[in-house]
Amino acid sequence: MNHFAVLMEFLRDRLQFLENIRDGKYIEKYILAFAVCSSLFLGLYGGILGSFSGWLQAISSAIKLPALYLLTLLICLPSLFFFDVVCGSKRTFWQYCCLLLASMSVVSIMLFGFAPISLFFRLSMDDYNFFKLLNVVILIVSSFVGVQFFYRGILFINDIEGVQPKRRDISVKAWLVLYGFVGSQLGWTLRPIFGSPGKSFEIFRNLESNFYAHLVHIISQFFGIN
Repeated sequence: MNHFAVLMEFLRDRLQFLENIRDGKYIEKYILAFAVCSSLFLGLYGGILGSFSGWLQAISSAIKLPALYLLTLLICLPSLFFFDVVCGSKRTFWQYCCLLLASMSVVSIMLFGFAPISLFFRLSMDDYNFFKLLNVVILIVSSFVGVQFFYRGILFINDIEGVQPKRRDISVKAWLVLYGFVGSQLGWTLRPIFGSPGKSFEIFRNLESNFYAHLVHIISQFFGIN
């Protein structure tokens, strides 16, 4: 329960949280709380995504969705940290890790809020393409909110002495684009996260195409475009 208390404290006073991160306070407490809470919320939402293919796929997706966000963080965090060090930042690796986990928590809370809506459509209709497109939109919107928080937070806590603010701003935006590409393609690599009706349970599928081509295919199917 202490982890959820830390999360609620963060949500109620994000400015104080950013000041604590900037000053290097309570880093370990924040990291543990964010990792635990966001994994639980993401796991719940992942279970709904996988439910079209039965309980085995639901359990698999409940594990994969938190893993997707955590692995994306682990893959992309070193590039952000070392680039900022080169640019003159004095912040530690764990300060960046904590801020990224905080943004991941924002995403997980958004998804937790959308979970009843996703579950409602899952139970009230049998249109798999609509369900998949709806949840892709929810994932994109929630991730965008988390990215916005991280972007504002990183500019708040970073040192700008000796570094041109405009240059730092451009570098953070470029890194966020990279983060989005890595995350979306990693999600494609870890599939199936969405359970497919009529298909037997499988942990992973063969690598083919990419996430962006598949997204175009989903939209085309939904609107009946060949």
